[in-house]
Amino acid sequence: MGALTATAVAAGAAGALLLTGPFGTATASETPVGNGTEGAPTAHDPAPNAVPQHALTGYWHNFDNGSVIQRLGDVQDAYDIIAVSFADATATPGEIEFNLDPVLGYSSEQEFKDEIAAKQAAGKSVIISVGGEVGNVTVNDPASAAAFAESTLALMDEYGFDGVDIDLEHGINAQYLTEAMDAIHAEVGDGLVYTMAPQTIDMQNTGTEYFQLALNTQEYLTVVNMQYYNSGSMLGCDGQVYSSGTVDFLTALACIQLENGLDASQVGIGVPASPDAAGSGYVDPGVVTDALDCLTQGTNCGSFTPDRTYPELRGAMTWSTNWDEHAGNSWSDVVGPHVRGLS
Repeated sequence: MGALTATAVAAGAAGALLLTGPFGTATASETPVGNGTEGAPTAHDPAPNAVPQHALTGYWHNFDNGSVIQRLGDVQDAYDIIAVSFADATATPGEIEFNLDPVLGYSSEQEFKDEIAAKQAAGKSVIISVGGEVGNVTVNDPASAAAFAESTLALMDEYGFDGVDIDLEHGINAQYLTEAMDAIHAEVGDGLVYTMAPQTIDMQNTGTEYFQLALNTQEYLTVVNMQYYNSGSMLGCDGQVYSSGTVDFLTALACIQLENGLDASQVGIGVPASPDAAGSGYVDPGVVTDALDCLTQGTNCGSFTPDRTYPELRGAMTWSTNWDEHAGNSWSDVVGPHVRGLS
């Protein structure tokens, strides 16, 4: 996330792209899946907010990287899901903790917790994000899976987080992360807000670990907001190569997820909020809205037009709310209302 520089070329992925039929055979459900609306409240999530049918996700910095220092309470109202970035690894494999950065100026952790509660009272979901460009949490055996689940649940209890975001960018083990997420879901119930932000290479085909994790946990998965940035050219679902920074890159790569097992309500478009927010892949907010229109309505497409539309598409994500504010909220002011207007 952010300044990640790893790239991948489409040629290397060409042989592994898995599709069914011209663009696949999976169908878009009329009912959102894993959207935080089903199931009874639990001790970990006493009054879950429903994630909107079409939602905007934004990552919030628990650090100062030269964008802006932003209090959680000041996150723009456009964002429906706020991913607190990031949890920290401990010396115990799989275990995470959260350390509020003093640079943010909070007088106490309770003040931060109160801002989480205020956002939730305003109908927002606040989740803890795990990973990022430099963060690495290893979940690769039963013990580390249990440690991840237990520590995530503990943070949800302590801070009131609604769920967790998986943004691990140094490789994952789908089997044991599935074990961990199943344990978290079993404890929290369907009020869990569970997102992920894989890189483009991680979702090129259903054989990748990230795609496997998404399929393994799709019963309660809220949304996959793939990072359409810091990426080389990639294959679309039609087998053609597309360059990043274009509407076709957004739509043709989303099509792989949409046609290979994920519900449309579980797919979102992740892009940088400004040119400074990522090493490459920034697109004007109007390109994002065009891609949303193309996928949901079949309009404003580029050279790639999907065979069908996906009106239940969840929405869009950005890195980050801080970079958005740094750029005068130019991203959320355009993409936010558009996401809300999807039908």
